[in-house]
Amino acid sequence: MLNKSIKFLIENKLIAVLLLALFVGWGTINAPFSWDTGFLPSNPVAVDAIPDIGENQQIVLTKWGGRSPQDIEDQISYPLTTSLLGIPGVKTIRSSSMFGFSSIYIIFEEDVEFYWSCSRILEKLNSLPTNLLPDGVNPALGPDATGLGQIFWYTLEGRDENGEVTGGWDLQELRSVQDYYVKYALSAASGVSEVSSIGGYVKEYKIEVNPELMKQYGIGLHQVVNAVKQSNRDIGAHGFFVHSHFQ
Repeated sequence: MLNKSIKFLIENKLIAVLLLALFVGWGTINAPFSWDTGFLPSNPVAVDAIPDIGENQQIVLTKWGGRSPQDIEDQISYPLTTSLLGIPGVKTIRSSSMFGFSSIYIIFEEDVEFYWSCSRILEKLNSLPTNLLPDGVNPALGPDATGLGQIFWYTLEGRDENGEVTGGWDLQELRSVQDYYVKYALSAASGVSEVSSIGGYVKEYKIEVNPELMKQYGIGLHQVVNAVKQSNRDIGAHGFFVHSHFQ
């Protein structure tokens, strides 16, 4: 077959030249470069800086703070793994149990569509028996991206009106700017799946109780916790308006 094709192109030089021009033009149109193709349209093929050669997988993440890896394996990883085995198209399931954290990697067949597998896992997680996992433990589906999908690293720095690096910004302030402003702006960009924050100090409120004073006033720790929870509640109130008419 190859010999016949070569013989045909040698005997029909015009067809060979036309095929060559067709392939060159098609390659120019789809080349992943900023070429000025003139009258030709430009449709560059998408190219990853680091190609994702990983398997077709989804990740289920579960947190259970303060628990040993053995407790995580026995009460979270194993029950979840056995429950997720019945999902259609699953090739294999791997689990990893760490201190206070469980990761379950669900490997699907290559012909299974990515977002179809996401919906199947979410349906399975929503239909789990109520007593399968410990109280307060809620498994969640991981982001639809892998470590090979990282496209941009950046740092936040304080600068003056001239653009020069200046001090006066501590790590807590920079982390707050990242979490409440920069992260949301980047997440709204097209093609961005997740923005991960690394470093800095996460803003939090810390309440230190005095055991002696609590004992003196007869206050329990649960009362302090409830008071803090109720102080953060938004409660609607009735408004009273008085209208006066002056003549």
